[in-house]
Amino acid sequence: MLNIVAAKKPHQLQTIEDLANIIWNEHYTPIIGKAQVNYMLEKFQSVDAMKQQLEDGYKYYIIKYNEESIGYIAFKIESGNLFLSKIYILKTQRGKGFGKETMNFISNQASTHTCKTISLTVNKYNTNSIKAYEKIGFNKVEELVIDIGNGFVMDDYKMVKELN
Repeated sequence: MLNIVAAKKPHQLQTIEDLANIIWNEHYTPIIGKAQVNYMLEKFQSVDAMKQQLEDGYKYYIIKYNEESIGYIAFKIESGNLFLSKIYILKTQRGKGFGKETMNFISNQASTHTCKTISLTVNKYNTNSIKAYEKIGFNKVEELVIDIGNGFVMDDYKMVKELN
């Protein structure tokens, strides 16, 4: 059974950091290279970075299946929009419906907070993820190139899903 658990404690954030190291190295190294992956993991997915994000209003959750941590999400509610900052599932657990169940959880969170939209950013070369988002109702609304420091940029699409 899938269980999505709020992550606030240091050991939970460490679990997410560990998952991020596995998932990002596997998934993003071919897209953005090892140097940028390492930089982004430290800047955005270290325990210290996540503690700061929690203080800034982000909510982190661990996705568990049969008590095993298989992925994580993070989002922030702002002005009637749920910004989905992170949704990552281990490669070995993809294609089993966990992403769909997790997106249902996110939609329910958006409804609970009376959001009219869910938005996210996705790397322009992350084609499988873009297709998956489009399949569930997200549309590309903007191209973003964001300087994240150290000579790196995030070259993304902003995608939005309107809620009923």
